[in-house]
Amino acid sequence: MTATPTRREAALGIAKIEGYLLWQAELSNARTEGASFAAGLTWLTEEQRADIAERYAEERVRLARRVLTGVAERCAALEAEYGERYRRLRVRLLAVALCTLLGCATLAVVALAVAAEGV
Repeated sequence: MTATPTRREAALGIAKIEGYLLWQAELSNARTEGASFAAGLTWLTEEQRADIAERYAEERVRLARRVLTGVAERCAALEAEYGERYRRLRVRLLAVALCTLLGCATLAVVALAVAAEGV
């Protein structure tokens, strides 16, 4: 059973690395788009274009962070909601299984009683 925590830890580590790489790609894309946007503003000085590019990238990163935070919150809410639904479904299924088992046992007892009377 020691393999399970190790796999879980490995999966968590891989997920963290993947998240880090995706975020770094988002930062790089924000900088690239900022530079591209600022390059089109030819009437500005180089320093002004650099400032615009930096502000663009910062705003894009803020937006990405807000969106990702919203998505993460929604995922957590859905996980809780569906976890509760799944728990209730398991309880219902167990109740149906127990009722079915009880019904079968009752029928078997009745059948044995009827067979015993006939003997």
